Amino acid sequence: MFGKKAGTEELEAFYPIRPECVAEIPKTRFKPRAGKTLSARRWQAAFSETGCLDIAKVLRRIQRGGIHPSIKGLVWEFLLGCYNPNSTLEDRNQLRQQRRERYSMWKTECRNMVSVIGRGNFITTPIITDDGQPIEVEGCRVTSAVSDKKVAQWMLILHQFGLDVVRTDRALAFYEDKANQAKLWDVLSIYSWVDDDIGYVQGMNDICSPMVILLENEADAFWCFECAMRRLRENFRCSTTSIGVQSQLGTLSQVIKTVDPQLHKHLEDLDGGEYLFAFRMLMVLFRREFSFLDALYLWEVMWAMEYNPNIFWSYEQPDGASDSNYGQLNQKMLKQYGKFQRKNLETGYADKNNALAVFLVASVLETKNKQILKEAKGLDEILGDITGNLDAKKACQEALKLQNKYLKKAKRP
Repeated sequence: MFGKKAGTEELEAFYPIRPECVAEIPKTRFKPRAGKTLSARRWQAAFSETGCLDIAKVLRRIQRGGIHPSIKGLVWEFLLGCYNPNSTLEDRNQLRQQRRERYSMWKTECRNMVSVIGRGNFITTPIITDDGQPIEVEGCRVTSAVSDKKVAQWMLILHQFGLDVVRTDRALAFYEDKANQAKLWDVLSIYSWVDDDIGYVQGMNDICSPMVILLENEADAFWCFECAMRRLRENFRCSTTSIGVQSQLGTLSQVIKTVDPQLHKHLEDLDGGEYLFAFRMLMVLFRREFSFLDALYLWEVMWAMEYNPNIFWSYEQPDGASDSNYGQLNQKMLKQYGKFQRKNLETGYADKNNALAVFLVASVLETKNKQILKEAKGLDEILGDITGNLDAKKACQEALKLQNKYLKKAKRP
């Protein structure tokens, strides 16, 4: 699993880059490390005879060294709450089959309205007018005028994320195959139909793409994305008066103001006190700041650090799942929480906008503190071009230190 070539060359075999794009992508820093990275062997050893997962053991490995590419998709399903670690293999197989059937039903429903769905193709031009009249598009048939408001709103945006699909991770050889682009488009199409409250917002393609790449079965990729969106969907809730990550930007402002008042004052002087320059990083979880593989490493370490053992039941039974009182949690139970979430439990800090991503942005700002104070004269100079210049592992370590510093200084809610 971790041979002498357990570095960039091995990783490129999992996520090959198109030759003409090699020079333009950020350098990958992540490398699987024996004894630290969660390997396929360690992953299998973490299951009991009945299939129950020792999540504490898995979290410990991931937080030390990420996940080996060969098992990322399988592990992500647990980190994101698709499955309960205390479930048996039989339980999970049954739930997986139920979900696949439900996805198939939704896909059929969508294909009956837009014929191109599920056909290995996708659209990049409008298929109806603003008043619901069909537009003739090759390979896609809308037979009659659309009067239903939900259907019309959905059809009007289908081509928009078709355009985004074309641009998504285009340096990866995976998306040279149009069928794979169509798979991504299908998942986004069906998600936007099912969750019409959010629908589709640019950036969701960046979140969904890794799931489509890591999980071969399209329905499994959909449900992994659906669970990720349960954590992130408010990031994408935008209106004419507010942006989805506004609450997190407010928390970021409070964090910097608390741990580094001088930097916060300087940012305010630059009209950056609302921290809008961090909008993209929070919305798509640093996908644009890191190489593909480093972004995946960052995500899984974040999700492991934020892990809450009640996550599955909070999705399946929203009214019945809650964290136990901290005083009632023994050490064995506490180990089932990620480091970041455990610290929040210990301090009684319950702000839902207190995401690790906020402290990651804060750690980037703190790392560039001297440079910002000395050189930044405008908003576009606050972060500069940081693409490829960040170390995901160090950023996570610094984020935990900042969380600790902030919680010590901040008053409990």
